[in-house]
Amino acid sequence: MSDQFLTSLVTVATAIIGVAILAVLVSKNANTGQVITQAGSAFSGALGTALGPITGSSFTGGGVSSSTFV
Repeated sequence: MSDQFLTSLVTVATAIIGVAILAVLVSKNANTGQVITQAGSAFSGALGTALGPITGSSFTGGGVSSSTFV
């Protein structure tokens, strides 16, 4: 197989995956806004927990407290 054929194959596969991701994001059933909001909340909680020993604060949420791990 030549490098040019392999590059073309990877390009086509990437385009197909990109179109599939776009279709899922704009789907009426995707609920993309809520997924993004929840992902942001999860990241914020994880960041707060990681910085807890430095800032002296504790994060409680999702049924798990950072003090459980201390």
